[in-house]
Amino acid sequence: MINFEAMTEQVLSVGNQPQFYRLKLVKKIDLTKDSFLLGFEIPVELKSVFSYQSGQYVSVKFIKNEQEKINDYSITTSPNEFNFEIAIKISSPESSAKALYDNYNIGDEVSVSAPQGRFSLVIKPHEKRSILAFAAGIGITPIFSQIKNLLFQEPRTRIFLFYSNKTKDDVIFESELDALQQEHSDRFFVYYFFSRQKINNLLFEGRLDEKRVNLIINQILHLDEEDEESTIWDATDKVLICGPGDMIKSVANACYNNGIPKRDIHFELFESFNDDIYPQEKAFPLIENIKLKIKYNHLTTDDIILKNNKGKILQQLLGMGINVPYSCKSGVCGSCICKLKKGEVEMEENEYLTEKEMEQSKILPCSAIAMSQELFLDFDVID
Repeated sequence: MINFEAMTEQVLSVGNQPQFYRLKLVKKIDLTKDSFLLGFEIPVELKSVFSYQSGQYVSVKFIKNEQEKINDYSITTSPNEFNFEIAIKISSPESSAKALYDNYNIGDEVSVSAPQGRFSLVIKPHEKRSILAFAAGIGITPIFSQIKNLLFQEPRTRIFLFYSNKTKDDVIFESELDALQQEHSDRFFVYYFFSRQKINNLLFEGRLDEKRVNLIINQILHLDEEDEESTIWDATDKVLICGPGDMIKSVANACYNNGIPKRDIHFELFESFNDDIYPQEKAFPLIENIKLKIKYNHLTTDDIILKNNKGKILQQLLGMGINVPYSCKSGVCGSCICKLKKGEVEMEENEYLTEKEMEQSKILPCSAIAMSQELFLDFDVID
């Protein structure tokens, strides 16, 4: 996950912390005027702990104004590389990321969690496939890791990256991406888009949104040179998206509306987003005065009464001032995972749970609609 600054502090406030390890900072470089990279030395005894998949992230614990902060940042290296690095955007001079930049230097020790997250693809080294990636700003970080891994592990795979920034000066990893494109010119293609810079090509002037995706399909992905009767879009195996919530929602729906199944569209948020990614596709029967019990931190509540099931369970609880673990509110991060001990729900979005976990009655209340009069959610039993 990318720079979950606001979200991670919300999670911290309800006590949801991972285990941390002290790592030596061995690299610190500026990437752009408001982003930087940190590299860490992984001791031999922690190699297994910090084994990771491309697309994962770590939590970093540090001090800002004498207060402890925990933020999440994506790993930018890939498993085949010998270093371990993260990239961070400074959103404002008052942000926690700015404190991390100002107060920690090469040689210092930083508290870093083991890798987390599920924004990863299963590697298929013997298959021939096309991967489309859409990134905005710092959203390039987990996708950059995946691109390097795919190019290394899958010699027959083609990757198309569509990367949006305000201006050319804001492009993160531009030289590295261009070098990869030159090295793999037959199967890695990068297209830059700028929302606040004129480049004399209207196709590439503007944000990545539904309209832009349609233009990309028709003008960039129109012809598959190996099969004149099909398009690159037709051959797309997976779509990766990372950026602000509005961008993800727009691009994901454009991909889905153009025929890519939801199961093949994977996205990662780097900011809090309270909206659903996809529109509700069916109506649910109205249920009123729902009795809900919650077990969290070994305590079980009395009945909580939800007025009806017109909203997602988590959002209704937060609206009532009831704290449970959460982060993205969009079925992506898994922070609110719990076990449904009683009742029925229907989840509209799920970018996190596996089929096995769902068979174990695990749910994401941020995307769940109540479908019974009584519910019991256990936030402690997640094994």
